[in-house]
Amino acid sequence: MRLRNVPKSLEPVRNNPSYVDRPDELKGKWSEYFNNSNSIYMEIGSGKGQFITTHAKSNESINYIAMERYSAVLGILIKKVPEEGLPNLAIIDADAENLLDYFDDGELERIFLNFSDPWPKKRHAKRRLTNIRYLEIYKKLLKDDGIIVLKTDNQDFFDFSIEQFELAGFLLKDITYDLHNSPLVEGNITTEYEERYLNQGLPIYGLTAYKLNSYDLGLV
Repeated sequence: MRLRNVPKSLEPVRNNPSYVDRPDELKGKWSEYFNNSNSIYMEIGSGKGQFITTHAKSNESINYIAMERYSAVLGILIKKVPEEGLPNLAIIDADAENLLDYFDDGELERIFLNFSDPWPKKRHAKRRLTNIRYLEIYKKLLKDDGIIVLKTDNQDFFDFSIEQFELAGFLLKDITYDLHNSPLVEGNITTEYEERYLNQGLPIYGLTAYKLNSYDLGLV
């Protein structure tokens, strides 16, 4: 169960230099915000932040955006960020429904979808972050050589995602129904949820989705 919003939990988040209060004002200007032209990677639904903060601390030449809509979870995430912030990390309190308000076409190079809410009931399929309506938004925001990396513990959600990616015209590679017992696990950075599932002996499903035109252009 995900934590609900708790107003006071955002206070330490807002006090951290990596927090961006008005991401809508940075649409088309994220390179200016980071003060460089490095690639921008975003995790949608960063949760408690282990994945995105580990990336940011390990790869200073890449800019990262942690997007999470639950303030209580952001309060946990911020504890993994130094008080002085990280120069290559931006944290935004936002919902995927509003992505087009925050980013311009082609502004992102990579999107991570880690253990997104599977919304298991069929009537909620449109809420899944891999529903084609979201995938069409991601395509607009990704560069021509952009990719989406997905990990989940829910096989029904995974199979649904494969269908939706194909409908949206993505090229799928590195599809695995057991990430941690495959060569693809090399270099994998885990999330808190991922470690919990692994401790329970559950398989992790994963894939990489490429914008089809990027493949045609020989960029992948």
